[in-house]
Amino acid sequence: MRVVLLGPPGVGKGTQGHRLADEHGWALISTGEILRAAVAQGTPLGLEARKRMDRGLLVPDDVMIGLVWERTLAPDAASGFVLDGFPRTVVQADALDSMLQGRGFHLDRVVAMSVAEEELVRRLSSRRECPVCKRVYNMKSLAPMDGSRCDDHPEAGLVQRADDTESTIRRRFQVYWDETAPLFDYYRNQGRLCEVPGAGPMDEVYRALTVALGC
Repeated sequence: MRVVLLGPPGVGKGTQGHRLADEHGWALISTGEILRAAVAQGTPLGLEARKRMDRGLLVPDDVMIGLVWERTLAPDAASGFVLDGFPRTVVQADALDSMLQGRGFHLDRVVAMSVAEEELVRRLSSRRECPVCKRVYNMKSLAPMDGSRCDDHPEAGLVQRADDTESTIRRRFQVYWDETAPLFDYYRNQGRLCEVPGAGPMDEVYRALTVALGC
């Protein structure tokens, strides 16, 4: 199965996408993780992406399309994948359909997850990351054992990513509503959109997600 998870930053696409991928043997393709790896490696793409990500802006369509094209060719994506963070524009959605059709495949499901914006601001501004292993914590709902250091790397103090400050978060939401929200109508008009509430206990959200996917 080939699935796209849509929704604003912090709605839970990564958490639920990981669980879906693990339980069904699909690849999780997170463009955020791909981009952060490029940033950490200091590649030209990574340096350019970082400038835009730190300002809450989207990375250009051609760059994202190329990254996803390469990643979906990996062996672990052959039996299916979950896309988190792509497509983010209608141009990217058209490109995704074209690349899949060119290989004799199609997109099976598009699931839109939603949570009230103020709750998302609270979630995102509470996130912290281990600078060593990149494990993500939430200081309100998933804090480390000692409150400030990574459970796996106790010598490493957790840090807040530049794109998780409140001012950048709100800018990211504005970009999302301007650039990405039109995808809801794009997929709804094609009869491919399912909508799932992203609020509530993670297990309940996951159950609703699996019902929407029919898996």
